[in-house]
Amino acid sequence: MKQIENKTLRTLAEYGLITVSIWIMVVGIYFFKFPNNFAFGGVTGFATVISALTHWSAGQFTNIVNWVLLAVGFLFLGKGFGIKTIYATILMSIFLYFLERLYPMKGPLTSEPLLELIFAILLPGVGSAILFYVGASSGGTDVIAMILKRYTSYNIGTVLLLVDVTGVILAYFVFGPQTGLFSSLGLMAKSLVIDDIIENINLCKCFSIICDDPAPICDYIIHGLNRSATVYEAQGAFSHHKKTVILTTMKRSQALKLRNYIRNVEPSAFILISNSSEIIGKGFLTS
Repeated sequence: MKQIENKTLRTLAEYGLITVSIWIMVVGIYFFKFPNNFAFGGVTGFATVISALTHWSAGQFTNIVNWVLLAVGFLFLGKGFGIKTIYATILMSIFLYFLERLYPMKGPLTSEPLLELIFAILLPGVGSAILFYVGASSGGTDVIAMILKRYTSYNIGTVLLLVDVTGVILAYFVFGPQTGLFSSLGLMAKSLVIDDIIENINLCKCFSIICDDPAPICDYIIHGLNRSATVYEAQGAFSHHKKTVILTTMKRSQALKLRNYIRNVEPSAFILISNSSEIIGKGFLTS
């Protein structure tokens, strides 16, 4: 029963994170990307170009294409089409729809396009990173990537990059060199921002603790921090004294507590702390 409750809470937390991340993305796209015609980033990038060439708003085009790709995803992927991605796609359409009606945008919020470009990159980047963290995506060109991955041998990254580059090239012709250059800058910065945010979200601290008395430290790791550790015997190369090495990994907030605890109980302990953004195993990533 407890396991079911924990699973339910974990699922609710994940969908809560998806909701927040989609809202962050939509704010960045609607208030900063669309009004400035920044044409990078898959469907929303193309939406700015199509909006300028047709009577559709960028939000309308994004919603229509997302729904079409959602249907295509069901057709080609069936049950393999993630429920989280479906939820995120529908949520993005709803948020864009209501923002267009509650707060119509007649132009950019400010007269500083570089400032707005930063938010147009940063906010969707944060949202995308959170989505990747919980194993979801916002749909759009990600659906095409899923289909290509299943049915072809194409390099997905290259295909998605070509889609983004095409949108940026069109921006040069439709909006002029300034917007085209801003879009190019956004395209280059987007992937770097997302990768950096994902790395920081996943960042953990890896400890190698060389000490004389491992018992209190291990007890604190297990009962105080709810983590585990690996312990083995070692010998000093110079002194030939017997030592114990404790290996453990944990989140940054826990790492600070462990470091302070070791300083208090065994100040002579030798501690090596390193960063890792990808750890696979129980208590961390399972695959």
